[in-house]
Amino acid sequence: MSSSGIKNKNIARVGYQGEPGANSHMACTEAYPGAKAIAFPTFEDALAAVSSGDVDVAMIPIENSVAGRVADIHHLLPDASLFIVGEHFLRVRHQLMAKPGATLDSIKRVMSHTQALGQCRKTLRALGLTPVPEADTAGAARMVQEAGDLTTAAIASTLAAEVYGLEILKSDIEDEEHNTTRFVILAREADDAVAGNSPVMTTFIFRVRNVPAALYKVLGGFATNGVNMTKLESYQMSGSFMATMFFADIEGHPSDRMVALALEELSFFSSELKMLGTYPASPYRAEAMARMAEKDVTD
Repeated sequence: MSSSGIKNKNIARVGYQGEPGANSHMACTEAYPGAKAIAFPTFEDALAAVSSGDVDVAMIPIENSVAGRVADIHHLLPDASLFIVGEHFLRVRHQLMAKPGATLDSIKRVMSHTQALGQCRKTLRALGLTPVPEADTAGAARMVQEAGDLTTAAIASTLAAEVYGLEILKSDIEDEEHNTTRFVILAREADDAVAGNSPVMTTFIFRVRNVPAALYKVLGGFATNGVNMTKLESYQMSGSFMATMFFADIEGHPSDRMVALALEELSFFSSELKMLGTYPASPYRAEAMARMAEKDVTD
């Protein structure tokens, strides 16, 4: 699927969280087919590997079209001292797999990440399978391979089936066809896109001042200047219900006049603002908009 960022630069090592065969692993191979994908047990480890230079970039999932945002990422990015230099959209296809010799009749339970189980709820119910949550999809596939139990299956990617020698019993079992995960590509140094060449995304976090209607006025600055905000999410900081941070994506470059005016107004009503990156918008965005427009016409 389409991606953007520093894909064309000399990227030799890409870090991701999870085990070999995870969807994040697949995203790495799609975006950087010639690079070595390196697994790390946690998001913190993957980000630290970029900071230390052990990998050139990290491929980190940030949101899913079915399950919403990925937990912890919004808390980790502000303190990582890294920059978003691109994005990649992965169409998530879940496969039901088991040890060779197993059948749909022999399996009784299925292991996978909680989100994957939830995204395949209808299929699991139809097959009468008991869901068993695990840390991640690829790890579940590895556990099925190691156990050798013909009554246990896993939900994971086609890559995981190849890595762990499992047979796919039922393909593409996700409930929603639009199941897509957005990844951000993080690097040690900013690689800001050039304004005016092609569609650009800008990502930042901010905290509004503790004054009436501050958030309303911040958002009004983007509205009156015609800047499209494609994402706005809030999350609590420091265990306090009084310190709310906002994570935002907008279309446009900070050097664009209207974007600059909107950010100026945001700064006036905010106590904190941190730019996380300006990068080329993935072609997937335009493709998705075209599909939506076509659907509206046919409906």
